[in-house]
Amino acid sequence: MRLENRVYQFVRSRLSGQTSRPSREGPRVRGAAVVEFAVVLPLLLTILFGIIEYGWVFMVRQTLQTSAREGARIAILQTSEEPYTAALGRIAEVMQPTGLTTYTASVTQEGAVMTAVVSVPYDDVSLMGGFFGTHDYDLGGACSMRKEGM
Repeated sequence: MRLENRVYQFVRSRLSGQTSRPSREGPRVRGAAVVEFAVVLPLLLTILFGIIEYGWVFMVRQTLQTSAREGARIAILQTSEEPYTAALGRIAEVMQPTGLTTYTASVTQEGAVMTAVVSVPYDDVSLMGGFFGTHDYDLGGACSMRKEGM
């Protein structure tokens, strides 16, 4: 805005009794907003993708625990002819909706106690592909139950 226009607006506002300043909206203010948005956007996206990653990992951990519990539940049944095969099949059914195929499952018996353990490497679960760092540990779930009739 040119100086003459500013002076004209100031004098006019004083004569009319207005006490507010004239609006300073213009290309500089809009440009500043764009720069501020460009600075804040990466932080906001990192937080958003972190929330998505955490939710996915939490869901996978719950599925691992559920599949171990279901596997142990099938393995302890007295009516199971093939408890290990049936338990591993049930674990596969529960894990199928996640789309993870790199999990490992085992069913063991120690006395009257059947234990099912399911685990998957964290790097196979991560949606961000190591953006938040690489992890060399496994997510897992385990459940032990006493065999029926023993």
